[in-house]
Amino acid sequence: MSLLARAGGLLADALLGLPLRATAYTVDRDVAVPLPDGVSLLGDLYRPRRAAGPLPVLLIRLPYGRTGFVAHAFAAPYARRGFQVYVQSTRGTFGSGGHFRPFTTEHEDGLATVAWLREQPWCDGRVAMTGGSYFGHTQWAVAPYVDPPLVSVSPHITAARITTAFYDHGAPLLHNALTWSSQIGRQEAGGLPAPIPNPRLEAGLRRALRRLPLQAADTTVVGAPVAFWRDFVTHAEPGDDFWSVADHDGADLTRMPPVNMVTGWWDLFAAGQLTDYQALRAAGVPARITVGPWLHGEPGELRELVRSDVAWLDHHLHGGPAPKGAPVRLHLQQAGTWLEFDSWPPPQSRDVVHHLRPGGGLTEEAETGDPEPSRFTYDPADPTPTVGGPLLKPPGKQADNRVVEERSDVLVFTGPALPSDVDVVGPVRARVHVRPELAHADLFVRLCDVDPDGVSRNVVDGIRRLDPRTVPAPDVTVGDDGVLTVDVELFPTAYRVAAGHRLRVQVSGGAFPRYARNLGTGEPLGTATDGRTCRFEVFHDAEHPSHLVLPVLR
Repeated sequence: MSLLARAGGLLADALLGLPLRATAYTVDRDVAVPLPDGVSLLGDLYRPRRAAGPLPVLLIRLPYGRTGFVAHAFAAPYARRGFQVYVQSTRGTFGSGGHFRPFTTEHEDGLATVAWLREQPWCDGRVAMTGGSYFGHTQWAVAPYVDPPLVSVSPHITAARITTAFYDHGAPLLHNALTWSSQIGRQEAGGLPAPIPNPRLEAGLRRALRRLPLQAADTTVVGAPVAFWRDFVTHAEPGDDFWSVADHDGADLTRMPPVNMVTGWWDLFAAGQLTDYQALRAAGVPARITVGPWLHGEPGELRELVRSDVAWLDHHLHGGPAPKGAPVRLHLQQAGTWLEFDSWPPPQSRDVVHHLRPGGGLTEEAETGDPEPSRFTYDPADPTPTVGGPLLKPPGKQADNRVVEERSDVLVFTGPALPSDVDVVGPVRARVHVRPELAHADLFVRLCDVDPDGVSRNVVDGIRRLDPRTVPAPDVTVGDDGVLTVDVELFPTAYRVAAGHRLRVQVSGGAFPRYARNLGTGEPLGTATDGRTCRFEVFHDAEHPSHLVLPVLR
C-alpha cells in the first residue's frame, strides 16, 4: 500500500469517525463468481496482506459499482481492520453479466455467491454480510435461507418487505420511485455522481412527475426505458404477486443469524425496519437497532452504520467484545439526547388520544354532540402538495407546512399550547371516520408541531389508499351509513414537542408528488390519464370519534 493510499485511508477513517487504523491489504479486481445459469458476477476481494490461510469473508452485494465512494466508505474501512471483504456487483451492473431487474434475482444469485465463497481456499466457511439500502435488501434475500447460516448480517436502512419503499398502504411512492429509477438508469453513463445535485435533472424529474400517463416518465428523465420503473408502474395493482420474490418478511426468521441495524427517523425504511426488529426479537434472534435523526443516506447515518459494524463484526468474526448498551438506541428529536430501551415499542410509553373536533380543534376530550362533518374536495388536476417527510433524497425531513395548510383541500385540527414537554416515542396511528364521494380515493394524515410563532413543522404522517378491491379490510370497515372507519398507520418516531408548542393534525386526499395522485377512476397507474374530483366528509361526532393516538413517554 502506497503512502498516498495509506494517507487517504486515514482521512476516510477520520471522516467516518473511526479509530485510525492502517492494516495493509491487497485488492484482487474482477474476481468472477460463475452462476448456475451461465452468468458470471464480478467482485473485488480485499484481503489482509499478511494473512496466512483461510479467513472469514464479509460479503457486500450492491448495484452501485465497486470503486470510488463505495470502495472508500464500505469496503476499505473493514479491510483496514483486518477483515477479508468481497464486494460484488449484482447481476447486470458494472461488469457483472445478465440484465439488472432490481429485486427479482438477488435470492438465487446471493445463495449461489455464498456457496461459491465457501468453496474457495481463502475462505474458512464463515460468511457475514453488511450494507445499507439495496445492499441491505441483498442480505434479506439470503440470510433466512442459507444453510449453514451466516455468521451475522447488518441490513441497514432497508426492510424485509422491500416493497414498502414502492407502495405505502396501497399508495405508490411516486417521487422515490422515479428518483431511484433516474439514478440507476444513468449511473453507468458518466456525468455527475448521484449525491451531487443536478438542477437540469431535477427539473426534468419534476416535469415527468406531473405528466400523464406515467408509463414513459423514465424516458423523459433518463432518455431510455428503465426496467425498474416499468415494473413499478405495471405491477402496482392490488393482488399483483410480481413482487413476491422481492419481499422476505414472510421468511422463517428463526433461521436468521444475529442482526445489527441502523436507520433514521426520516429514512423511508424506518417504519419497516422497526417492524423487522420486533419480528426478529419475537423469533428469538439476537438483534440491535439504532435510529438517528437522519434522512436516507445522510452522512451521519452512513457514519453510524460503519462505526457500529466495525465493533459488531469484530465481535462476530474476530472474537472481540460484544457491543455495549441496550439493544434499542433512539435519538429523541428536538431534545438532542439519545434514549436506550430493551425493546420496541418502549413499554414506558402510554397511549394518549387526541380527538378531531368541529371547528378545527384537537383535544383529549371526545365530542359528545352531533356536529356536521368537516368537508373538503380533492382535485387530481391540482393535487394536494406535500413538503418534507421521509424521502429518498433531499429535500425531506421537516419543513414549514403553512402554505399547504392554507389550501381548501386540507383540513387542519389544532390543539392548545402544551403546558410541558411531551415526548412522543413509538408508533403513531390515527382513526378517521370518512365518507369519500368516490370508491377510489386516498386518505392522508399528518401530525405537525406548531411553534409559538405559528410555524407548523411535520413530525410523522401516513396514507391509506381506498380501493373497492381491498375494502373492507382489517384496517377499513364500512358502516351502514356508508361512513368508512379507516385506521391510518403513521410513521413511528421519537420526538419532543416542547412546552408552549401545539399539536396539529392535517387530513387531506393526497400528498403529491411523494405519492402518486389518486385519479379516482381505478385505472392502472401507468396508463391512466383522466381524473375525477372527490368530495370528502370527515366525521367527528360522538358516534364517529375521529382521533390520533400518540405514544407518550411516561
